[in-house]
Amino acid sequence: MLSQQATVFARSQVELSQRLIKFKNCRILRNHKIIREDLWVRNGKIINPEKIFFDEKSQAHVNVDCHNAIISPGFIDLQINGGYGVDFSYDVNTVEEGISKVSQKLLVHGVTSFCPTIVTSPKEIYHQVLPKIKRKAGGKHGATILGVHVEGPFISIEKKGAHPENCIRELENGFETLEAVYGDISDVSIVTLAPEKPRVPEVISELVRRGIIVSVGHSMADLMHGETAVKHGASLITHLFNAMMPFHHRDPGIVGLLASNEIPDGKTVYFGIISDGIHTHGAALRIAYRTHPNGLIIVTDAISAMGLEEGTHRIGQYSIEVRDHKAYIENTNTLCGSIAPMDECIRVFLHETLCPIEFALEAASLHPAKCLGISNRKGTLNYEADADFILLDDNLNVHSTWIAGECVYENDEHSIPKVDVQLAENKST
Repeated sequence: MLSQQATVFARSQVELSQRLIKFKNCRILRNHKIIREDLWVRNGKIINPEKIFFDEKSQAHVNVDCHNAIISPGFIDLQINGGYGVDFSYDVNTVEEGISKVSQKLLVHGVTSFCPTIVTSPKEIYHQVLPKIKRKAGGKHGATILGVHVEGPFISIEKKGAHPENCIRELENGFETLEAVYGDISDVSIVTLAPEKPRVPEVISELVRRGIIVSVGHSMADLMHGETAVKHGASLITHLFNAMMPFHHRDPGIVGLLASNEIPDGKTVYFGIISDGIHTHGAALRIAYRTHPNGLIIVTDAISAMGLEEGTHRIGQYSIEVRDHKAYIENTNTLCGSIAPMDECIRVFLHETLCPIEFALEAASLHPAKCLGISNRKGTLNYEADADFILLDDNLNVHSTWIAGECVYENDEHSIPKVDVQLAENKST
């Protein structure tokens, strides 16, 4: 529940939307550094205060004392299957309600934007679900929906993980098959497929032409297949190390893309990595970080059990069971997604890699925004970007979450003092 001051501030956002808001007594993450500087917001955007001082000769209408908190861009999760009892691939009759519930709950963990992920499913599931998940701006109702991530069904049976084998498909007629299986792809942002499958290069080219990010994963591909996919436009690897051929010194497989000299000049290959302390060993996190830091993106791969007690839950067509803080396909030892929220994954990554705090935060904000091609407005605190950010303590615990300059979540039990909001008359200097 928002503190009384923040609630008054939120309720007054309509009339204050054109007014100047100054966040002071804070440290902000900008240009890969945490610096002591005020943050200025107007009309949901981060603005350059120099224009205010010298052109408009104005002062802030609203002053927000952040009590020395770190201000980071809001987190962006590119792979999340559900949470809080909701599975995006299974609860087909309550898709809108489920998306709404998860998007609101994610604010607690500093996630301001996300890509709901649909795992390998029957054709009719895609036709029911995909038209119901629309891109949507965030706010008090929840995090921004950046488009759907469809993970499968054009993947390898040998590396299916928690994806049902009977639903895995071939691209017999290339892109025509993909469209027939998915149906409506107007709100799809990412497609994960196995690059070794026949006709995949032409499908990648067409997806990229339509503005859809292609990710390689759940794959038996060798390095050459991975390089071919990248040359046709693939730019992302789905949960590095998981559900792919393990690294081998004579053919490093998809993992080798992190150090390949066949990547086109000027192109960055991004990769999601699950740093929940379970899916990826700390040494593997360090290898990925030291080998190709610019492409590293922290993802949760969270499932319906995130935020719930141990027991039986769902992921797509499978029942899952959570035991000892790990999620398995029921009656097996096959891991099938994470139950750790984004802020926890960031803290684990920071602890295991000993990377700078700035890098850990950017791996969950700036890097995914760059991957999606939206870093001019998301994942950054640069001027003219959307005012989507979070206030954190030095241990990276989330104190409050802001979307378009509005406080949409505040932790009542947190150690940082509550946000102090002061309304003042604007005066010319």
